[in-house]
Amino acid sequence: MSKALRSAGKYRSEQEAFWAGSFGNAYIGRNRDAGLIASNLALFSRVLERTNGIGSVIELGANIGLNLKAIRDLLPQAACTGVEINAKAVQTLKKIPGVKAIHSSLYDFRATPHDFAFTKTVLIHQRPDLLPQAYDQLASSSRRFVAIIEYYNPNPVEVVYRGHSEKLFKRDFAHEFMDRHQSFRLVEYGFVYRHDAMFPQDDLTWFLLERQPARR
Repeated sequence: MSKALRSAGKYRSEQEAFWAGSFGNAYIGRNRDAGLIASNLALFSRVLERTNGIGSVIELGANIGLNLKAIRDLLPQAACTGVEINAKAVQTLKKIPGVKAIHSSLYDFRATPHDFAFTKTVLIHQRPDLLPQAYDQLASSSRRFVAIIEYYNPNPVEVVYRGHSEKLFKRDFAHEFMDRHQSFRLVEYGFVYRHDAMFPQDDLTWFLLERQPARR
């Protein structure tokens, strides 16, 4: 467990405790399908198509690293880091060659700039009033590109998640992020579909953002 989690003695929210505990462990078992790697390769090849010069990547909420595995195949020279709150997932994440695993809440790790920082189905599980802090960590983790890959809704809504309330929220995360961090502009966006015949994903909307140079 990270020093941050040890010293706090508790999590920032019940949502964090939910994912760090038995439900998060069960999630690992449901998401080991090798087909997810192929779907992730198809997704990230689209997201990364509009980028260049990516030498380092960080994922906030990496779980067992299925997204980073795909990125490692697409960008084999990139140094990859995954931040993950669930201890069981971190043990698997540590075994991926070329990936540095950080066991921490996404709010508590010390963010350092990478060329490409992203979340994938992580912001949807955060307590809404903590999202500004999550956006700050994501921005601080990127020197250039940010990708936000989440469930989209134009207005904030809560969705019951596997029988649990207050565990999944949809909203326009990318717009909120850019409102808070106005040095980023939208580069591209897209949608992946759960009924795709070749590379199904959850019904996710992805946004690629780029940090603009500071004006002199």
